[in-house]
Amino acid sequence: MFWLRQGSAPATVLLLGLACATPEPVPQEPPFRGTAFIDPDLIVASDPSALRSLVYTGLDTRRMFDRRADAFVLTDAYLFDATFEGETVVEVQVNAEFRDAATAERHAAFYARAIGQLPAGLRTRVETVWIHRGDQPFGGGNDNILIHTGKAAEYLRDGVLEEILMHEAAHTSLDPVHAAADAWLAARAADGGYISDYAQEHPQREDVAESFGPFFAVRHRPERISRDMAETIEATMPNRIEFFERLDLDMYPVR
Repeated sequence: MFWLRQGSAPATVLLLGLACATPEPVPQEPPFRGTAFIDPDLIVASDPSALRSLVYTGLDTRRMFDRRADAFVLTDAYLFDATFEGETVVEVQVNAEFRDAATAERHAAFYARAIGQLPAGLRTRVETVWIHRGDQPFGGGNDNILIHTGKAAEYLRDGVLEEILMHEAAHTSLDPVHAAADAWLAARAADGGYISDYAQEHPQREDVAESFGPFFAVRHRPERISRDMAETIEATMPNRIEFFERLDLDMYPVR
């Protein structure tokens, strides 16, 4: 399901004497409210994963962010080393509130496999995964992906769990390098608008992550979206699409 607004204002060209000034892009109303929800099939459970192994390493204390407390807290956690193709190892830290290592391992395995379905270029800075109970939104950044399993149930119901993880992984691996980069800011200015309300309301924080999913859709999953959606994305953010293409990110295991 996605939200698409119709209609746009025409661009205006100003004539100064005999010279024709290049018009600035006319800001357009964002076509989507938020891009993590535009299509539930960009990544599906049956898609391949780069996860190669998950090994339990014990129970220990870790400093983890918990949205229920809205703070970093010292937490006892079941620990697992998740190894992905290319020998990338991520420590999955499962809050000890899950009561036993077997239950914690089921959660760690489930989410590690889903994270392995993301392009490898979105895991480059992911060092840890935090898993808690609670109905709070996921999070990215801090070299981490934050998961609350109560909210995950909602994402699973709507079919967007993998798309949410992609959004958060983009925060973690792309924002630190690109969100304030001159090339990204130039692409944004050239596009003259935003792909979503969320990106427009929080441009420094959300523009990269909100734009990556639509880029992924039109360049790597075009067969899974409608032609209308593809045309809307292409028309709204052509320069951002070109920016992502030039990064030449490792997309494995996406085919």
